Amino acid sequence: MATTTSTGVGFRSERGPILASTMLATSLVAIDATILATAIPAIVTELGGLTQAPWLFSVYLLAQAATVPVYGKLADVVGRKPIMVAGVLLFLLGSVLCAVAPSMVVLILARGVQGLGAGAVQPMAQTIVADVYSIAERAKVQGYMASVWAISSVVGPTLGGVFTTYLDWRWIFWVNLPLGAIALLLMRRFRENHERTSRRIDILGSALLTAGSAAAILFLLEGGVSWEWLSTPSVALIGGGLLLLAVFAIAQRFVADTVLPGWLFASRLLNTTNAISLLVGALLIGLTAYVPIFAQTVLGQDPLIAGFALAALTLGWPIAASQAGNVYLRIGFKATGLIGASIAVVGTLLLNLAGHGTSVLAIAGACFAIGLGMGLVATPTLIAAQASAETGTRGVVTGANMFARSLGSAFGVAIYGAVVNTAIAGAGELEDLPASVLAPPLQQVFIGVAIAAVLLLAFVLLMPRGSRQPHLATTQPPAEQA
Repeated sequence: MATTTSTGVGFRSERGPILASTMLATSLVAIDATILATAIPAIVTELGGLTQAPWLFSVYLLAQAATVPVYGKLADVVGRKPIMVAGVLLFLLGSVLCAVAPSMVVLILARGVQGLGAGAVQPMAQTIVADVYSIAERAKVQGYMASVWAISSVVGPTLGGVFTTYLDWRWIFWVNLPLGAIALLLMRRFRENHERTSRRIDILGSALLTAGSAAAILFLLEGGVSWEWLSTPSVALIGGGLLLLAVFAIAQRFVADTVLPGWLFASRLLNTTNAISLLVGALLIGLTAYVPIFAQTVLGQDPLIAGFALAALTLGWPIAASQAGNVYLRIGFKATGLIGASIAVVGTLLLNLAGHGTSVLAIAGACFAIGLGMGLVATPTLIAAQASAETGTRGVVTGANMFARSLGSAFGVAIYGAVVNTAIAGAGELEDLPASVLAPPLQQVFIGVAIAAVLLLAFVLLMPRGSRQPHLATTQPPAEQA
């Protein structure tokens, strides 16, 4: 699809501007993942709406997750570049609306616009990289892409703290504008020869899938939090969501070019890699949400030290991801994933040994090990899935994989949240509870994380033989390769 043919890899090569553009676009999403949390107190002080503040995250995740598979399909129909540009523009529009928001309600709606943009940026960045670089070259390129998340994990909280302390919390959104503008400018260097075909966009199917997914994910994100699990809103959301998805599945039988083609679910490779992605999402959300709480409430550490424990996870992941290419080029995707999943299992078992007298360094070490494992699982399995698809179907394959990760995060939020909320129901506010009350449910969450890691290992084992060596990946549709 891309016309660039330079053999160099890096910023100085002919494809350097394309790589820089995808990295900058990804940085918008990566920094956003960490920068907002530090500004919540300042936002609530100015706009009010303390009870509405969690929706700043839920609406963003909802809009992002529900639209990813549709963007993936659109990229195969109209091309990667238009979808990437549209995603960046939507994200920047949302950023401007957030920066000028006069109330919490407007800010929440603007975060939804940002989420719509993020839903396009993440899968398109990975798809463009897969189009422009060969599998061997991606062994190096993924190191660049992984560095974005490593740098953002440090830059995000730092910028958030600086802006809210010395300037104004609105700067956490204004800062996106120069990054996005440079990304769009560099994206002009990306030339793709998208073949014009008679393929049509399935508008009805896209609407049904987005609406049904949004309702189901919102049920998972807010059930037991904003309303009771068996309340009218919960029943309406999950019932309506499942109904819309059922109608979508029926309608797809009468559409020639479907949003989610049947071969996505007929391929053993794609089924296993999507399941792996789902478990990665579930595992990651359990750590990011509850490791800092455990370090603060059970170990008695201050927020800075608690953040250090989690930072070890975000450090280990990109380190492993940057080296994963060198590993899978020698021993294959499946073997690399097995090593990574095994390391992740060991890390989660170490985490489950944590108790009242555990050192925060031990928690950080366990998180670092889990991060190393995730870096050796997530990247190689995604590339294995992409390598199994033709160029014209790579967008929908990437979108499905990332949708599975978002769905895993939503399931994780629901399950882990239910465990903790059930245990502390009626005991008081989370931050006021003693360690004796919080330790058992948090340790149950860590057990759930370990179970997710074991299932992750099991699904890597189920990957087909054809995914063992990169050179065995063909350009045939996945249904034929399965």
